[in-house]
Amino acid sequence: MPETLPPAFADLPTAPPEELGLSSGGLNRLIAVMEREIAAGHAPGLSMLIARHGKVGFAQTLGSLRPNGPKMTDDAIFRVYSMTKPIVTVAAMTLVEEGRLLISDPLSKYIPAFADMKVGIENAGRLDFVPAKRAITIQDLMRHTSGVSYGFTGDSAVQKLMRAADLLNLAQTSAEQAERLAALPLQHQPGEAWEYGHSTDLLGRVVEVVAGGTLGEVLRDRIFSPLGMRDTAFYTPPAKVARRAEPNSFAMITATGSDTLEMTAPPRFEMGGTGLLSSLGDYARFLAMLDGGGVLDGARILGPRTIAYMASDHLAQGVAKAHSLLAPGHSFGLGFAVRTDPGLAFTAGSVGEYFWGGIAGTAFWISPRDLLFAILMVQAPDYRDNFRLLFRNLVSAAIL
Repeated sequence: MPETLPPAFADLPTAPPEELGLSSGGLNRLIAVMEREIAAGHAPGLSMLIARHGKVGFAQTLGSLRPNGPKMTDDAIFRVYSMTKPIVTVAAMTLVEEGRLLISDPLSKYIPAFADMKVGIENAGRLDFVPAKRAITIQDLMRHTSGVSYGFTGDSAVQKLMRAADLLNLAQTSAEQAERLAALPLQHQPGEAWEYGHSTDLLGRVVEVVAGGTLGEVLRDRIFSPLGMRDTAFYTPPAKVARRAEPNSFAMITATGSDTLEMTAPPRFEMGGTGLLSSLGDYARFLAMLDGGGVLDGARILGPRTIAYMASDHLAQGVAKAHSLLAPGHSFGLGFAVRTDPGLAFTAGSVGEYFWGGIAGTAFWISPRDLLFAILMVQAPDYRDNFRLLFRNLVSAAIL
C-alpha cells in the first residue's frame, strides 16, 4: 500500500483513522479503487484528504503529476476551476460582516450597467426581450438565481449569444466582462430559477469595487495570507510550474471555451468563477477554517453564524431547480450546494453537508453532522463525475 503523507501535512493536526471514527479497511479500499481508476487511464494521478473532529485522519497521493510524468507530490498544484466560487463568496461575506456590503443590495449599485436588464424569451423561433421583473441582488449572485447563465451549459438562444460573446477570454478584465454580460439578455427572471453561470464572476467584480483592489489582492489579504495558503492564486509562478498537475486531455475544457493557457503570470482577468489554482494542503486549510466555524490557527475569517447562514438553503419554494448541476436531494446556499434530504441523492450523506467541485474533477464537502470534511484533487475532466461519486461512496463507507 502507498505510504501516507507526513503527519504534519498542511500544518493541520492529525490522528489515527480509528480514533476519528474512520475505518482503515475502508480507507484501504478507497486507495485500491482510485489506483484502479488511474490504471485504467482515467487520470494521471490524484490527491485526497479526510478530516474529522478537526483532525486529519487520512491523506494520500497516487499516480503521477501528469501523463508519463513524475510521481504525484503532496504539494502538487491543481486547477480548481469552480472551486474558486466558494472562496470568492467567502471573501464577499467578509465585506458583509464589515458592513460594507449587503446581500440585498442590487448589483447595479456596484455595476450600473445592470440597472435595466432584459430577459430573453424564445417565441416561435424568435428571441423576444422583456424587462426584468426586479433587480439582480448580491444574494442572487451568491446562490445562482441572477438569471445569468454560462454559454456552454445549454443551447438556448440566450446561451448561443453568450458563446458568441467570448465571455471566458482571459485577455479581458473583470470590468470588461461585466459590461459584456450586462449587454446580453438574462436566461431567466432574477430569483425565479437556479441557473449556473457567470454570477460569481460578477460577484468577484463587486468584491473588487467594494474592497478597492484586484480580486487576487483581496483574496490574498483576506483569505490566503491569514490561512497560510501559499500556493493558491490565479496563476502559477514559473518556479512552481514543475509541481502542477495536468490532465490526460484538455479537450473537454477547451470545448467549453475555457482558456487553458500556461497561466505563469498574473492574468488581466482574475475570474471569480473559475480562475484559481490551489494545492491539496492549501484547500484543506480553507475547508478547516469553514469546518472550524470561521477560524483556523487564530486567524478569524468569518463568524460561525455567517458560515451556518451560507450553508443553509437559500432557494425559496417555487424557485425552479431542474438543472443537471443541482443533483436531486440538494439545494443551494451562498457559494455552496447544500444537502436537504438523506435520500434522493446519488450517494450516501448527511442533511446539512455543503460542497462544490470543479470541472476538472476536484471536489470537497463539509458535513457538520459528521464533523467531517473531505477533498479530492484530480485533473480528469472527462471522468469527473465518476471520480466524485466513487470518492463520496467510498469515504462514506469508511465512516464508522
